[in-house]
Amino acid sequence: MFRFEKEQQILEIGGVRLGGQPGQLPTVMIGSIFYHGDKTVTDPVKGEFDKERALRLLRDDEEQSLKTGNPRMLDVNGLNGPALTKFIDFVADNTPSPILMGGATAEAKIAAAKFVAEVGLADRCVYNSLGMDTTGEELATIKEAGLKSAILLIFNKRWPTVEGRLELLRGKASQKGLLEIAEEAGLRSFLVDVSVVDMPDPGPAAKAAYLVKERYGLPSGCGPHNAVQMWRRGGRLDVSQIVSASAVANVAPIMMGANFLLYGPISQAQRIYLPCALADAYVAYAMRQQYRISPLTKDHPLFKIF
Repeated sequence: MFRFEKEQQILEIGGVRLGGQPGQLPTVMIGSIFYHGDKTVTDPVKGEFDKERALRLLRDDEEQSLKTGNPRMLDVNGLNGPALTKFIDFVADNTPSPILMGGATAEAKIAAAKFVAEVGLADRCVYNSLGMDTTGEELATIKEAGLKSAILLIFNKRWPTVEGRLELLRGKASQKGLLEIAEEAGLRSFLVDVSVVDMPDPGPAAKAAYLVKERYGLPSGCGPHNAVQMWRRGGRLDVSQIVSASAVANVAPIMMGANFLLYGPISQAQRIYLPCALADAYVAYAMRQQYRISPLTKDHPLFKIF
């Protein structure tokens, strides 16, 4: 294993800590709910959904988190403002976990930002996400709402490489970087999503996650599930292959130091938590032996799963 020379930030959002050197804190697992195509949603426009199914999914995800020691956040999506605010309100009432506000449009996320500020949920919520296409209205709303945490999505359409991703974070002479843009909006806690754009991309994404930590000391991560979904749609994977491919794709960034994973639909919690917890345990054991860096929590997978 390896230790970063750069001082590593440790953030706390809604009671969940993430970041630090490899082995200090377990990977934060982020499952998605109420996304486009989620069978839990019965009317995406009105924000109507099967509450019993939603509660069961939230409980199942929480159970896996408690079993493995991997903290969780919840990626809450919505087609429009009314739907997204309704979904956030439900999740906030039924779990203490931090919430990523993942609206399908800028309008939806703006409505959600205003809502969480009004009801006192701003400290528990993470704006998902801030990218180069984020509008001025969004940035103004983030500042007015007093949000402090955001996902910084470094997806570079023009230069979709490891260094292309990092260019968006730091900026260049002709363009502000996302770090500067986020700070100007009043944000203080940054989770850098290095993005996954095609089927073999979890490899470069894992390297980008490493470099974000090496150069900036910021918590980094990605959504490897996206790559497996693209592969799956090609019709070349059966169910057992999907499970194993998803495990490998999610574990790869952990071995490179990533701090969080957008692991896909929350319904996959039972399949994906254990492989990630096992990777965390292996990393922590190696770090303790080689660098005398120990877990910062007694609930680390190293102590929970063996």
